[in-house]
Order: sequence, then C-alpha cells, then structure tokens
Amino acid sequence: MVAQPTGEAGPIPTEDQVQEDLIRLDAYRSQLNAALQQHQLLLASRQDHERARESLEGVESASVGAELLLPLGAEAYVRGTIDKSGPVLLGVGSGVVVSMERPKATELLAQRVGQIDQAVKDLEGQINALDDRIQILSRRLDAIARTRAGDVDVGST
Repeated sequence: MVAQPTGEAGPIPTEDQVQEDLIRLDAYRSQLNAALQQHQLLLASRQDHERARESLEGVESASVGAELLLPLGAEAYVRGTIDKSGPVLLGVGSGVVVSMERPKATELLAQRVGQIDQAVKDLEGQINALDDRIQILSRRLDAIARTRAGDVDVGST
C-alpha cells in the first residue's frame, strides 16, 4: 500500500479528486445560475400579481363610468369604462380563465402574492446554501493550487 503525501492540512488530494472538485464546482455554479434566474422570474411574477391587486382596488375607488386605458400589450391600449357590477376574469393556470366577484379576485391575488413570497424565501435559502458550497470548494481548490505552486517553487533556484 502506497502512503498518500500529506500537507499541513492533511492528505494532499490526487489529480482525480481535484478534477472531481472542479466538476462539482462547475455544477454548483450552474445550479446557482439557474436558481438566480428562477428568483428573477418569481420577483417579476410577484410584481405582476401585486400590480393586478392594486389595479382592482383602484377600480373600486373610481367612479362608475370613468374612462380607463386598458393595456393590450406591446404598448397598445383600448379605451374602456368601469362597470363595478361586472365580474373579474382571472387566469387560474393552463390557459383557464374563471369569472369571479372583485373581492374574491382581490383575495386570491393577495394569496398568490403570499405564496410567491414563500417561494422566494425558500429559493433564497437554496441560493445561500449553494453560494456557501461554492465558497468552501473554491477556497479548498485555491489552497491546493497554492500548495502545488509552492511545491514547484521549492526545487527551483
């Protein structure tokens, strides 16, 4: 049995172990990048839901028959008037839209904001854990690189 060379911090890792750590570091970075993109999507969704909830509350405070500009997308609008007695059409997923009373729609939007907030909090925990793993692995690989560089420098004069 061949003894492993040791350094100040314990056994010096083999080249295969270093390669595995580099692959693991790359995987962690990819996961972190994907989580950050998901975080941005959740924040955008939260903003959309909050804006919709606030708009519904604004409709309640407007006078009947007041004229509005209704956005269609791509900066296109149509003129419309407020009908407080009419239901709200709300998307519930998979392209399905349901009709419901304004208070119920406002409540549902507020619940969705709460669910998104929880998802953001959970995702931020995952992001922090991945970042911690990346930092630990990066420090370990940096220490190995410095140790190996020091070993090479010792023999040269």
